[in-house]
Amino acid sequence: MPEPVREAKGASLARWLPLAGWLAQYDRHSLGRDLLAAVIVSVMLVPQALAYALLAGLPAQVGLYASMLPLVLYALFGTSSTLAVGPVAIISLMTASAIAGMSGADGAVLSTPEMLAAALLLAFLSGAMLIAMGLLRLGVLVNFISHPVISGFMTASGILIIASQLGPITGLSLSGGNLIAMGESLLAGGQELHWPTLAIGLGCLAWLILARRHLKHGLMALRVSESAAGMLCKTTPIIAVIVSSLLAWGLSGQFEQSKSSMALVGAVPGGLPDLSLPSLVSHDWSGLLISALLISVVGFVESLALAQTLAARRRQRIDPDKELIALGVSNMGAGISGGMPISGGLSRSVVNFDAGAATPLAGAFTAIGILLASLWLTDWLAWLPRATLAAIIIVATTSLIDIAAIKRTFRYSRGDGAALMITLIITLAYGVESGIIVGIAVSLGLYLKRTSQPHSALVGRVPGSEHFRNVERHEVETDPELAILRIDESLYFANARYLEDTVLALMAERPSLKHLVLACQAVNLIDASALESLEVINERLSAAGVKLHLSEVKGPVMDRLKCSELPANLGGDIYLSTFDAWQALSIHGSHCGQSCARDGISQTATAS
Repeated sequence: MPEPVREAKGASLARWLPLAGWLAQYDRHSLGRDLLAAVIVSVMLVPQALAYALLAGLPAQVGLYASMLPLVLYALFGTSSTLAVGPVAIISLMTASAIAGMSGADGAVLSTPEMLAAALLLAFLSGAMLIAMGLLRLGVLVNFISHPVISGFMTASGILIIASQLGPITGLSLSGGNLIAMGESLLAGGQELHWPTLAIGLGCLAWLILARRHLKHGLMALRVSESAAGMLCKTTPIIAVIVSSLLAWGLSGQFEQSKSSMALVGAVPGGLPDLSLPSLVSHDWSGLLISALLISVVGFVESLALAQTLAARRRQRIDPDKELIALGVSNMGAGISGGMPISGGLSRSVVNFDAGAATPLAGAFTAIGILLASLWLTDWLAWLPRATLAAIIIVATTSLIDIAAIKRTFRYSRGDGAALMITLIITLAYGVESGIIVGIAVSLGLYLKRTSQPHSALVGRVPGSEHFRNVERHEVETDPELAILRIDESLYFANARYLEDTVLALMAERPSLKHLVLACQAVNLIDASALESLEVINERLSAAGVKLHLSEVKGPVMDRLKCSELPANLGGDIYLSTFDAWQALSIHGSHCGQSCARDGISQTATAS
């Protein structure tokens, strides 16, 4: 008996700490794969972490701090072996928008310490919300955000991010959380380009674009293996960082003699961040609650989609509820270690996957790499031009803009296309928070509109078969005394009245009607409102001398109906199949005793 007890304890521990499930099988081969992936991702993450912190309007070191403890915590609680968490573009933009919407105690613009406090609290609140959703097993809630809404939001966010980086890459002053505000700030200043900044920014931009498109093929032409060439291409931002930092350092004397200097990252504190709970200080931070919720949802949707895509390639499984907890703990870790809200990063996760990361420990090793960089490289990072980081953000963000998805969506569904465009336009015009809120509202509104008027069709029998098809699309057999109405949607409060109107209109059009069969093969739910409507339909049909029948009622739906009085009071019968109803009721049928028992439920139908 002791062995099963230990096994049960191990299973229980693995349930809450996934690391316990695979650590026993960890070997040197897995260690080597994780270390290699960590080295490559660390090289990518250093400039990205700095860039995304600046994008959020925070000091550069905040990005480094958000890439240490959160990665270690995700290694403990995460279920994806390749998801690389940390600062990402969209979450950074949403963080900037949330902080920009706040004001200090006296109504003034937030100071840098106040902005840091807001970012820490935002990360902590986001993490707490994610953990709560995970404990309540609410991972399915992401299904309420349609893909067109996410696509429109991502594309608009990508455009906003790129637009926001035009300031740092040109030396112009640019502010605002939407395109309108950015345009107004650009036109209001009467500013002049800072040519050294523009030269370095465009140079880095050209290098990153050309390297992305041609470097891999060039390396392969030099007989470098395809996998090695791909990995080297991912490190091109480091080359841009090194070269531009050296140029800024070499030209520093000339900048001192001129009236204007190049914008640099500046002094970056080295070492580990202090661990402490976020402080509310004396301000009212309740305005961050909505922002924290939106950041939580968007970050989780982005991370889960990415994790599931990569896991599918290795035939692995991702647990959405455990991922909620893992991302929640990681964000809370960022909140207590001087960081900012984090999520799964697309480019880093793909590189992590391609480098062969075997377990989430690759993320913990990456955190060690970021720690070493923050200890030894901060002096050099001070000379890093912000234009270089802007170029890195622009190139990384282009993957978010998917014009082809807009065309595909409109071609397939005008309703979904409208939801996509509304989300995109609102995000561009009013900011990311307004965009995602309106997008979700439009998505749910379209769903209610579609399901409140469910498609239904009169069907007839395909000659010589047991199949039934729409009378308006196929040559089928019909009966003037029998109507078979196929319902193509679950029945609930929003469409119950519409079903009543449809049936009553059909009865008015068919004075010879004696039997009406509702074919329910597409009905997965009948709620209390729909049940009441069915009872009303049954009463009105009976009063008119028409019998109401049901066919192909699914087992779970039948179980619910048996708890009501509808089966006993039904004017007609409940049939296992539509063909059984046809045989029993149609003048073309064989009337071979296929009808149900008088209580309205046949033995076969009850067992379905």
